[in-house]
Amino acid sequence: MHSSKLTEVGESRRIRTLRDVVDWELCVGCGVCKYASTKGTVQLVNIESFGIRPAFDRKAELASSELLDICPGYSVDAGVTTGAVSKPTAAERDFGPTLEMWEGHAADPELRYRGSSGGILSALALYCLEHEDMGFVLHAGMDPDRPWLNKTVTSRTRAQLLSRAGSRYAPSSPCEGLAEIEKSDRPCVFIGKPCDTAAVMKARVNRPDLDERLGLVLTFFCAGTPSTSGTLKLLDRVRIEPEKVHHLAYRGEGWPGGFTVMSGQDNQRNFIPYHQAWGSLTPYVPLRCRICPDGLGRVADISCGDAWEKYDGSGSNPGMSIVLVRSQRGQKILRAAMAAGYVNLVPITSDTVLAAQPHLLSRRRELFGRLLALRLLLVPIPRFYGFSQFHSWIRLPLLRKIRTIAGTLRRAVVRNWWKRRHINPDLVASLSRKPLIETEPSLEKCAK
Repeated sequence: MHSSKLTEVGESRRIRTLRDVVDWELCVGCGVCKYASTKGTVQLVNIESFGIRPAFDRKAELASSELLDICPGYSVDAGVTTGAVSKPTAAERDFGPTLEMWEGHAADPELRYRGSSGGILSALALYCLEHEDMGFVLHAGMDPDRPWLNKTVTSRTRAQLLSRAGSRYAPSSPCEGLAEIEKSDRPCVFIGKPCDTAAVMKARVNRPDLDERLGLVLTFFCAGTPSTSGTLKLLDRVRIEPEKVHHLAYRGEGWPGGFTVMSGQDNQRNFIPYHQAWGSLTPYVPLRCRICPDGLGRVADISCGDAWEKYDGSGSNPGMSIVLVRSQRGQKILRAAMAAGYVNLVPITSDTVLAAQPHLLSRRRELFGRLLALRLLLVPIPRFYGFSQFHSWIRLPLLRKIRTIAGTLRRAVVRNWWKRRHINPDLVASLSRKPLIETEPSLEKCAK
């Protein structure tokens, strides 16, 4: 009897459908399920305290297991990026195998200034539009009607890229627009979070039209995506109602910039320095982001992020980025962009990468212990293939291993990660009829 009860509990905690992914807080909100849902039964909603999530009726839920294969909330395969070296060095076990490592910035000073660090992604995207005859760039940008939210957009000009440059520390679902790339008459650029690009690389395997038209897949270093509640908390801190906001930026206009809000009839400017703003946002980062193995963007053609080892707090450095080339496709385009004068880069070693991103790499080394703690509580976790979790873990001191496991157990209990959250099906069905990325009540109000 006892054995059968344990078996029953274990079966109830397995991931079989997209609803299981959502209920166990493993969804990343990338939108790939909406793109891949051939019958259009999956819609996206933004639950204010949780993030962008798929909404589907009961019938669609039964068939949603078919979408699990490309869902990064269910699994991430580091091997889908082709062309990377097969035997990584000890350092590359932490940040993933690379073909090349660079440090630098966009040659265009305006792109560099508007970007989050060195403006590399914007510069590479612009090069692809102007020299590689690519159709457009699919990415996330500020929703002009609701600036505290993001919107999936396509950029075709320098002006559009420039207006949408900079990090967006709020939920986004760029994979929902992959059908636009499929329909394009030319290759296109995709820019997304590491989890977004993992979904894209998986989807292209069985989608020949998508594979043919993905000209370049770019990602950035990511420490997690705070829910909309985090942004609303920052707005409350500067005493601004969301409806009065004209423009909202999280980074940019210098390195590292900060949380900038323009509001009211007089276009009043409010500013919170980057490190203060990010510190306020981190409590709103969901569980799935806290157990991510890919913060440095291994599953993409090129990934890049802040070269923090160059930041001295003086404000004199306009921005520097680390650039990790993951595929031969990325290598070819990056070198062409360098030759054309779009980016200024110098080669670096793995030591520079390790020095530039100590926080993300520290979290990465603790991942095995975090996942182990969740397993002890019978919490379902994603399947991560090829990320050398154990190799990074064994190099940690024993005391840090103990603290990692104990701390994760404590947080899992305090934050109820060990409990499944059931979304009311009737409410979810009603949400699916509302406009995309509509701000909704908190997850707790959606629960039964």
